[in-house]
Amino acid sequence: MWFKNLSIFRLTEAFTLTAEELEEKLAVLTFRPCGSHEDFTLGWVSPIGKAAPLVHSANGFMMICTKKEERVLPASVLNEMMQEKIEETEEAEGRKLSKKERTAIKDELIFELLPRAFTFSRKLYAYIDVKGGFLVVDSGSSKSAEDLLSLLRKCLGSLPAVPLNTVEKPIATMTEWLISQQTPKDVTVEDECELRAPEEAGGVIRCKRHDLSLPEIKNHLDIGKQVIKLALNWDDRLSFILDENLSVKRLKFLDLIQDQVTETNTDDEAARFDVDFSIMSLELANFIPRLLDIFGGELKA
Repeated sequence: MWFKNLSIFRLTEAFTLTAEELEEKLAVLTFRPCGSHEDFTLGWVSPIGKAAPLVHSANGFMMICTKKEERVLPASVLNEMMQEKIEETEEAEGRKLSKKERTAIKDELIFELLPRAFTFSRKLYAYIDVKGGFLVVDSGSSKSAEDLLSLLRKCLGSLPAVPLNTVEKPIATMTEWLISQQTPKDVTVEDECELRAPEEAGGVIRCKRHDLSLPEIKNHLDIGKQVIKLALNWDDRLSFILDENLSVKRLKFLDLIQDQVTETNTDDEAARFDVDFSIMSLELANFIPRLLDIFGGELKA
């Protein structure tokens, strides 16, 4: 349950639903398995497990979870069968098939093969910080985060939410940190970064397990490359990769947080989930506003 990525959205209007009211609205689009001719299905499941509510609430935070099941049809299999079918048809009719006819053959094969394709599923967690006014999704993919947000909007009718936007651009600020070797007191630069030249299709340099204070890094910055990803440590509590869009990836909760977890002993799965969620959400409720402050505060629309 511990989030490994953060895609953060600002709720531009107060979220006024109770957990029970949100539960009722999510129930309209609960998860169901793929039908025989469906590419995928997406719906809500309990964050904890079967027979538990669709919304897990603790200390003003509401955890929700989607489940997506997809049918996997290997492209190599489809292409091979399509080519065979095209060749057979062209030989039988003594002519070349048009692009439209080739597409029709492909569509027919997909329809035929889908019921036999194997499926896989994955869950995506998110929570609503009612007091802070944030929706936080455990995803490093903007598309997956937007899929969850779209499903939530379908259930609620609307949900005014936008990606974070700050006064100072993360690229400029993170670049300055490496140039000056100075950061806010509670932020430490670690050993990984990604640099990109500003021009269109500019070169990209990736550094891992590297001292970012060395001259070769500065040389890249001096010729105009900018920091688009940077490994950071916040207050010895969290470590993560921050990108140019304020997305957090490879998030780790460090010893100061994990010590709180180990202090709570319980063998009950639901109780363990509740403790972990409470600790995590309260920690992130401190971190997210500080992240915005570091970049000059939010830029209001």
